[in-house]
Formats: sequence, structure tokens, C-alpha cells
Amino acid sequence: MLFKSHKTNSIVWEIAKHLFILLILSMALFPLYVTITISFKTNAQFVGNPWAFTLPFHFENYAIAWKNVSKYIFNTIFIALTSIIFTFFLTINAAYFFARFRMPGTRFFWYFFLILMLMPHVASLIPLFVLLKNMNLLNTFWALIIVYVAGGQVIQIYVLRNFIEDIPQDLFDAAEVDGASHLQQVYNIVLPMSGSILSTLGILQFIGLWNDYILPLVVMRDDEMLTLAVGLVRMDSEYIKEWGHLMAGYTIASIPMILIFIFTMKMFVKGLSSGAVKG
Repeated sequence: MLFKSHKTNSIVWEIAKHLFILLILSMALFPLYVTITISFKTNAQFVGNPWAFTLPFHFENYAIAWKNVSKYIFNTIFIALTSIIFTFFLTINAAYFFARFRMPGTRFFWYFFLILMLMPHVASLIPLFVLLKNMNLLNTFWALIIVYVAGGQVIQIYVLRNFIEDIPQDLFDAAEVDGASHLQQVYNIVLPMSGSILSTLGILQFIGLWNDYILPLVVMRDDEMLTLAVGLVRMDSEYIKEWGHLMAGYTIASIPMILIFIFTMKMFVKGLSSGAVKG
């Protein structure tokens, strides 16, 4: 009897656990469901029943939304990929310097980077705007790229420095015996071994740039230069809200993020594990 009671309690616990997980997933996916539902509606259908699919479906909402947001998507992809490439190039060299070199001032600069991690980005928004204005970079892609590269290095140097310190010293000693320079050690030892963690950092930076709203709103003026987050807000008409067009634009904007997590989830988790495990 005791065994049967224990088995019953175990089954009940498993069912409760799975129901709780389903509840959390439902709460997380409900906004996406509502967005997709409204994206197929006209305003009249939305007012009549905003929660469920309503026939007929208006696929033309996606055509109109794509016409409006496609330029913003391409702008964002160009800015994000360019920023990630430059950030990786600078970050991996800086992290190698902090991890392998011990010289006067190194500790000072390292703590300076740690302090930058604690500063809110909004606090530097006005000085940054004035600086970009003086450099004649306002309303250009380079204004966003330079700021994103500078800001993205902070957390990436912190993570990569700890990772590089865990690489066995014997590998670097063997490379020095073979006559490898420091740059050769970076690109022949550090870079191949850092592939998974670089992928994770790249994904995190891409998501952050994809969703960034404040900086493009302040820096950009021309509609053709806007990024996706600001462009989606521009679709919200001042007088008449076309909810179907607006939600179709939001759905299109979410597709790249969903695809990234579907196809890079294993790599993402592997990179997190690489950064968390010592030795």
C-alpha cells in the first residue's frame, strides 16, 4: 500500500509540474498569439472579436506591413551585423591583452571597464548626442555603429577575458616557441577556441540592437534611415490605427528573432556553458 501511495503521489506531482510548465508557456506565448490573430483582421473584425481568429483572413495586411517595414529591417540588419563584426575584432584583442599581459596601468583600465558596466545608458545620452553632433555624424548609420561597437565591448571584454584566462598556458608557450606573434596567438589559438562563446555574445548583441529604440530615435531623422524599433512606431498613425497592418508589422519583426533561437539555441546554450565552467 505504501508503495502504491508513493507512486500515486509521484504521478500527481509530475502532472502538476507539467501543468505548471504549460501555464507559464501559455502566459509567455499569449501576446504572440494575440499579435498574430489581430494581424489577419480589419479594424471592424478587431473591435468585434480581438481574441480569436475571424474569417475572412486579410493576408494583404502582411503585404502592406512588409512594404512599410522592409527598409527598416534591412537598415537594422546592416547596422547590427557591421557592429558585431567590428565589436568582435576589437573585443577579442582587448580581452587577450587583459588576460595575458601584466603591466603598469592594466588593473586600472580593467576596473575602468567594470565601472562602465554599472553606468545606465540613458545617463550618457545627452553628452553622446552633443558629441555626435560635433562630429557631424547625426542621421548616419555610422553614428549608431560607432556607439554600438563602443558599448558592446564592455560586457564582451569582461566575459572573454575570463574565458581566455582559462585557456591552458602551455598552448601559448608552445606557440611562442614556434615563433608565433601575439596576433597569431589570438587568431590561431584564442579565436578557434572561443567560437561558441562568441556566438552567444553575438546573438545577445544582435537581439539588443534589434530591439534598441532610444538611440535611433534620438540620432536618426530621415525616415529612410530609421531602424526597425523606431519604424514600427511610425506605423502607428496619429488619427486612425490600422491594427491589422500594425500587428502584421510586429509579427514580421519577430520572425528573425524566432528563427535565430530555433537554429542557434544549441550553440547559444553551449556558449553559456563555456562561459560558466572554469578550467
